[in-house]
Amino acid sequence: MALTSCTETLARQDRATLLDVARSSIQHGLRHGRALEVNPDAYAETLRPPRATFVTLEIGGQLRGCIGALAAYQPLVQDVAAHAYAAAFEDPRFPSLREDEFPKLDIHISVLSPPEPLRFSSEEELLAQLRPGVDGLILHFQTYRATFLPAVWEHLPDPHVFLSQIKLKAGLPLDFWSPELRAERYTAEYFGDADVAGAAA
Repeated sequence: MALTSCTETLARQDRATLLDVARSSIQHGLRHGRALEVNPDAYAETLRPPRATFVTLEIGGQLRGCIGALAAYQPLVQDVAAHAYAAAFEDPRFPSLREDEFPKLDIHISVLSPPEPLRFSSEEELLAQLRPGVDGLILHFQTYRATFLPAVWEHLPDPHVFLSQIKLKAGLPLDFWSPELRAERYTAEYFGDADVAGAAA
């Protein structure tokens, strides 16, 4: 499935800068054991507003780490630096990135829109509101919570499977349903090294 990015708000140069910051933060982590500290004032004004981001790392098309936040709480360029480091070294699903893996990394950044609550009284009503290839989804039930970025539609294009797998990620049964279940959707401006390189060609 082709992924549909939300309205683009970042120029190609801004995207390239964020990807450079992400890569530099990972490299800094390999050398110094901590994320790169960035001064937002040293970057373009478009990279300074608070934005929520996820940084996804892949090697050979396989996930190697993904960390982010659903709510904006720090300047965009700082958020990317922090989450790039965390994706490489703090994702509990993977061991810390090794130095020999660094040259193989494909880095992808998702800049999120504010979440939009969904109103529904059944699973079918929830599914009917999802836009495959467009929406990320946050699922809540009591203390259970999980999200899938819009990019996950590329691997789970069927809405029923998408929803059941996010339940599983949250620690719930695949067929779980409760009137207390809550959901929010969001979009993401999604880009990676190949997108920026292609635009420059």
